[in-house]
Amino acid sequence: MPTQHIDSVFQLVKSLTKSEKRHFRLFANRQGASDGLKFLQLFDALDSLAVYDDEKILKQVPSIKKIQLPNLKANLYKQLLSSLRLYHTSQNVDIQLQEQLGHARVLYNKGLYQQCLKVLDKIKASALQAELQHIALTAIDFEKQIESQYITRSLSGRADTLSSEATALSVQVSHLHDLSNVALRLYGLYLKMGYVRNQEDYASVSSFFKESLPAVNETTLSFTEKIYFYQSHVWFYSIIQDFRSCYRYAQKWVDLFETHAEMKSTQETMYLKGLHNLLAALFNLQYYSKFEQVLQDMEAYADDENRRTNANTEMLLFLYIYTNRLNAYFMSGNFTEGVSMVPELLKKLKHFQLQMDPHRMLIFYFKIASLYFGSGDNQTSIKYLNKIINYKDTNLREDIQCFARILRLIAYYEAGDDYELEHQIRSVYRFLGKMNDQHQMQVEIFRFLRNLGNITPLQLKDAFNGLKEKLIVIAENPFERRPFLYLDIISWLESKIENVPVQEIMKRKFKLMK
Repeated sequence: MPTQHIDSVFQLVKSLTKSEKRHFRLFANRQGASDGLKFLQLFDALDSLAVYDDEKILKQVPSIKKIQLPNLKANLYKQLLSSLRLYHTSQNVDIQLQEQLGHARVLYNKGLYQQCLKVLDKIKASALQAELQHIALTAIDFEKQIESQYITRSLSGRADTLSSEATALSVQVSHLHDLSNVALRLYGLYLKMGYVRNQEDYASVSSFFKESLPAVNETTLSFTEKIYFYQSHVWFYSIIQDFRSCYRYAQKWVDLFETHAEMKSTQETMYLKGLHNLLAALFNLQYYSKFEQVLQDMEAYADDENRRTNANTEMLLFLYIYTNRLNAYFMSGNFTEGVSMVPELLKKLKHFQLQMDPHRMLIFYFKIASLYFGSGDNQTSIKYLNKIINYKDTNLREDIQCFARILRLIAYYEAGDDYELEHQIRSVYRFLGKMNDQHQMQVEIFRFLRNLGNITPLQLKDAFNGLKEKLIVIAENPFERRPFLYLDIISWLESKIENVPVQEIMKRKFKLMK
């Protein structure tokens, strides 16, 4: 996954929908600029290219000189954003309110203070209704400026009212920032280390959470404050592997949107994140019936023709729905059925690749590799594991990097590639040596694979049984349970002991679990 430099204006042009392109052409012609012809010619040239290329642009539009290209691109970028802002105003309350703030400024500059105050009062009411406290606070600050400088003959006590409103909103905004900061820093910690691996990790994360979380009364929090409050708890309990508590707060998150259904459209990304985190908690608990129900709710929301759509929402829906469809195959053991979904998944990954961060791409590759491994296609599994292992930033999700290497060792063993297995054992040994901490499960599997060459065929079944017993004991440790969700090594060992495909073992367990 090499990082590619993408020209900004080209990327923006390629992201436009047909209706957005049509709107832009009307918008550009309305501007009546003297360089309008070159402006639209450059737009059309960029739109026709599959890959950005200066030389192709200059060849396609001879009237544009090379020296003019940077300025024309900068102007095109600015005009595209202005057009898109106008196009999407009706679907974004914050854009509408920011525009109205501009109107209030114009009225203020004209000396029409009473009209300005009326506009600001409407902005404040709409912002509070939409849980956009920062915009409401901006409106109040503007009101205070007018009231303190001019005799507007406002109602008696206006100064005290504005002061009280500003103080209350400032506290809310402060809480919002404090809570969102906690959630963001916990997410960053998760990307770096994954889940707690020992008591020291647990104490460190718990101490950070306790010290960082502001003292608040949950029942008195605003809608948005509650969202960040629940999000912080979801990340905390997820990292310390308390999946029951994680499920409880994720459910609160989703229930809040069900109680305030009007917020699904104004804070759509947070609603989708809540559903996704609820599904993640249910997967960790292996609560399949509830998982299936929530996934159906998300898919129904995606299929709702009346919901608002934009590129960001469509990317998130793809990410969350396909991640959880894959998880459903893992829970049920239907790996072969899951493999049939991979071509469609790869097509969508390519479509959204510019919007996908490396962490999410790595997770998809690991899940795809696991599907192929579970279905018995070891060579294809190795192909996708190599995409993870060859990624240059090994500090990103170190745990996934390690599990990818362990799974690749097992895949080489299953494929009967003894030469490559011997080579990769040395590679994994070096990687494990560089890790800050290793899970006991990882160490035991590595030891077993390293010593496979010394085990005779007649001894193999006993060796598999021995490793299985060790791993069962390890899995009883709360800090060692999580790796078994990444890699169900016990089911693989049982498949070797019974000499049946691993997915048959997992299907059998799934039937008993239902």
